[in-house]
Amino acid sequence: MCILLVEDDYNDILLIQRAFRKAEIRQPMMQVSDGEEAIAYLSREGKYADKNIYPTPLLVLLDLKLPRRSGLEVLAWIRQHPRLKRLLVVVLSSSKENSDLNHAYDLGINSYLVKPVNFQDFVKLIQLVEAYWLQRNEPPKISCNN
Repeated sequence: MCILLVEDDYNDILLIQRAFRKAEIRQPMMQVSDGEEAIAYLSREGKYADKNIYPTPLLVLLDLKLPRRSGLEVLAWIRQHPRLKRLLVVVLSSSKENSDLNHAYDLGINSYLVKPVNFQDFVKLIQLVEAYWLQRNEPPKISCNN
């Protein structure tokens, strides 16, 4: 199982990857850069058809402000998809807007985290994500065959 990072900002992608390395998280991470690509990955469409190369993620780290389809649109799609509706989705966003936060929870987000500005705080946040969502939490069973 892998983590799917849905992030369009190149600097944030590098920062998140660096934080994962610094936190010594060994879980494989796949990365897509817009909402349409996230849905293609999760649907196993096009270049993402091979489930051995592009496995169903254990956890999705989802930015909200994405091109082509917003993170909220991706989340709504996930929650309506029978095979993926229980997928663990954590928003990792710069937005502290109440409307974004409330909308994400209304759509069934599992957690909403605001990206820290300081790198060490980012590493600590990633360590907490890993400790809770990947080590302690009992994830729902998701069919990986469809």
